[in-house]
Amino acid sequence: MTADTMTNGKATYVLRGAVAVITLTNPPANGYSHEMMRDLDEAVLKARFDAAVQAIVLAGAGEKFFCAGADIGMLGAVDPHFKYMFCLHANETLLRLEHTPKLVLAALGGHCVGGGLEIALACDLRYARKASGKCGLPEVALGVLPGTGGTQRLVRVVGKSRAIELMTSGRLLSFEEAAALQLVDDVLVADSDQQFLDLVVARAQAMCAPHKAPLAVGLIKRAVQGGVDLPLESGLALERELQARLFASADAKEGIAAFNEKRKPEFTGR
Repeated sequence: MTADTMTNGKATYVLRGAVAVITLTNPPANGYSHEMMRDLDEAVLKARFDAAVQAIVLAGAGEKFFCAGADIGMLGAVDPHFKYMFCLHANETLLRLEHTPKLVLAALGGHCVGGGLEIALACDLRYARKASGKCGLPEVALGVLPGTGGTQRLVRVVGKSRAIELMTSGRLLSFEEAAALQLVDDVLVADSDQQFLDLVVARAQAMCAPHKAPLAVGLIKRAVQGGVDLPLESGLALERELQARLFASADAKEGIAAFNEKRKPEFTGR
């Protein structure tokens, strides 16, 4: 294992250029346990602190599941106190993913249901492999609610009434239906799971230097994630502070110079 690779545990970590690929790995359905969430947390922090990482792709191992949600067997075996702490830590992990100032793309190559969709909702962009599975939040069938951010993030994507309908019915959607609701950003055609992952990684790499200024990409994300629920004036203040940081960057100087000199910019991520 190198510094660029973390292959032990239930969330593996591999660098592909400037993109960190984190893969949820818990056969057969990549259902998440406390151990997986701790491994995911570690991988998110690793990507956050690594200055060489400019974007993150989150995938699921195998072709059938991105993630089938929480390990129901585990939930049936633990007491309510553990369940509460489990949900709290999952919330904290996904907030760290959501607020990391690097673009996060979810590669949904298989079913993405329950807590799996809640993980995907904490990503910035969601791409699904055509005809590979379905997505939805069916927790109501277990007598519980989507407790890893689903009730809060889904409404921010599809609106209040549609979110309530999807969660109270528990119905599952094809990825094409999910795309029509903007729950999925694009549905990609691929001959294999590996080809699909390559397509998503390529989209992530297109957001990295030298093609894009990754500091700007990351702070656009932070402005949106941090400002969406603030009053307008407070959101504008956040935007100004982040813009001031970017104006001081080498990439902003390069971008402005390239525009004035009528040439293509060559960003470095600094």
